[in-house]
Amino acid sequence: MLNPIARIPGLLLCLWLAACPIKQPEKAEAPQYVQSNWQALPDWHQAELAPSLAALNSGCVALRKKQQWQQICAEAGLLDSNNNETLRRFFETRFTPWQLRNGDGSDQGLITGYYEPLLYGSREKNERFRFPVYGQPNDLLIIDLADLYPQLKGMRLRGRIDGNRVVPYYDRAAIDGEAALSGKEILWVDDEIGLFFLQVQGSGRVQLPDGGMVKLGYANQNGHPYTSIGKKLVEMGEMTVAQASMQRIRQWGVDNPERLKELLYSNPSYVFFREMPDGMQSAVGAMGVPLTPGHSMAVDRRVIPLGLPVYLSTTWPNSERPLNRLMLAQDVGGAIKGVIRGDFFWGFGPDATTYAGSMKQQGRMWVLYPNGETPVIDLPDIEQH
Repeated sequence: MLNPIARIPGLLLCLWLAACPIKQPEKAEAPQYVQSNWQALPDWHQAELAPSLAALNSGCVALRKKQQWQQICAEAGLLDSNNNETLRRFFETRFTPWQLRNGDGSDQGLITGYYEPLLYGSREKNERFRFPVYGQPNDLLIIDLADLYPQLKGMRLRGRIDGNRVVPYYDRAAIDGEAALSGKEILWVDDEIGLFFLQVQGSGRVQLPDGGMVKLGYANQNGHPYTSIGKKLVEMGEMTVAQASMQRIRQWGVDNPERLKELLYSNPSYVFFREMPDGMQSAVGAMGVPLTPGHSMAVDRRVIPLGLPVYLSTTWPNSERPLNRLMLAQDVGGAIKGVIRGDFFWGFGPDATTYAGSMKQQGRMWVLYPNGETPVIDLPDIEQH
């Protein structure tokens, strides 16, 4: 299929850029990578590595295409997952740990959690199921600016054609409030704030009236920046930072139904979905491979390349109990930006919902690079979308 941008004259693109200047955020903080050793990793010698190996093997579906990963992936696929010492030797002989530090030399950052939510819905709209889940619209244009301006590497604009103009794509208020995408629904659900959280998580499941289950995966986004409604509620004086959990935000929506839309519209970002194959056992991350619950995480790919093992040292949600685990960087997220910044994938089910919704911990990270490779950091001064 022809890329839609190929049909847009250069003059129109220039007019678009002139009319919608690119936001220039503060210069991104430059991270530091400090070569470390295995003894520095908390509880490394007690870590259970079989699930980490499973996550690595899942990622190898994509990684083995790269020459430096071919031998590692081939060896990983032959390992006995029941022999923890063998797995430990594999990681210790194939990888070198590098500790991440912030620009000021500190070694801690924010670790949050995400999960696969469960919603109830139907393929037909009715009195109960009236909130639409949209697939990717046909009129959504995705413009890679690096094709025209190499200095804008990593920048994409999303928009639509309006007559002979390219304009920003519909924001949340237009999509929901004005029914701008009427006729492009793939499902209908019964929970408006649950649908919002589904978009924040990027994937989930919808149970149909007949008991069937539809798995949804991220398809695209409307191009508008993500704004945290939790932060908005704190600014409104409705709750404190410490109280701003997913569960508390949901309860606020239940208690204030007349104000809910205004709150949701404060986040103009909107996510579109696609149906996933029935046999898919877990959500699919940005690498295009299924995530491993409890051992996959989302990172800022400008700091940590996707596919790398990351040793995470943090604590369990709402607790001081240590949570030290070898994770795999296999996903990204609109709010996951920063040096030591991670989003822990908890999976599906009630426990996953509880842990993910309350996880706001401090943590440290060691990134495992294949031996012989050194960290490469790609932090442009302009915001990436």
